[in-house]
Amino acid sequence: MVNIARLLSGNDAVVEGALAAGLDFFSAYPITPATEIMESIAKTNVKFIQGEDEIAAITMCIGASLAGSKAMTATSGPGFSLKQESIGYAFKIGVPLLIVCCQRVGPSTGMATFGAQGDILQAKHGSHGDYVNIVITPNSVEECYKYTIEAINASEESHSPVILLVDGLIAHMHETVILEGLKSAIKKRSLEPLGSGKRHFTGLTSKGNTPKDKDPLIYREWYNARKKEILDAAKNYEFYEYIQNPNSDTLLVAYGISSRVILSLRNRYSIFRPIRLFPIIEELEGIAKKYHKIVIIEMNDGQYRDEIQSFLKREVRLISQLGGKISLAEIQNELSRID
Repeated sequence: MVNIARLLSGNDAVVEGALAAGLDFFSAYPITPATEIMESIAKTNVKFIQGEDEIAAITMCIGASLAGSKAMTATSGPGFSLKQESIGYAFKIGVPLLIVCCQRVGPSTGMATFGAQGDILQAKHGSHGDYVNIVITPNSVEECYKYTIEAINASEESHSPVILLVDGLIAHMHETVILEGLKSAIKKRSLEPLGSGKRHFTGLTSKGNTPKDKDPLIYREWYNARKKEILDAAKNYEFYEYIQNPNSDTLLVAYGISSRVILSLRNRYSIFRPIRLFPIIEELEGIAKKYHKIVIIEMNDGQYRDEIQSFLKREVRLISQLGGKISLAEIQNELSRID
């Protein structure tokens, strides 16, 4: 087999990864900077419906998944907000589904053509009630391909929606990549489609396909079982990168485009890059103990900083890059003040 180098954008690579993972159904509503995903999939043999809005798109994906198809939708921040109720529903009834969110500057309609990392908390906590989900973020075109496959695999294994967060700069970045050899083993659909056996599909708490919406013990039993199922599956997707500098007493934490910008600082600092943002990588706790200072660089006002600060139970300094652009010079100036 000849390995062919191809010039692809991050969005192109997401599509290629979804096709490699066996995508059967796609529905979305146009939104910058994710629209190219929809436009590209519309040209394939994947079953495709453009929804009248983001709510319709994700609910059609839930229906397609229940019917036995591997399903995916793609959006950006405002559309992601509209999908949140359905994400909670998909978690409740155990539906494998991939939601791609290409992040842009917000809130509201924000700065549609600028990339950002402002949907971190929305990815983890956006829907109502208690739930646990898997969130993965790539930092290159190659990783958009690789981790789209892994995200679909994770959704199939956990029987739950999985979020792929692609910041807008990565979504529209073009790089030359060779996809051959990157493809992971593909998880097959483990759930029987509608019409096979007896299954219960309402948002009400139930046991044995019978609604039990007034019994707290039943709800706790259900929730703990769902949580365990997802956390057990997440153990197979503990993706991260750790670049150790033995001469550094400071650990830099960054993900997505931010992690690429600070890579040149590895000769002075150690760097930890979470690829699976949630659940937080447990190895970070042991790694962090080696360092006197921890600094996170992200394109928001400290959304992931607050999460890992709570996780580590220690101070994590923040270098915030707001407004859709990230500057290595500004980061270096901030680090010099912290040092």
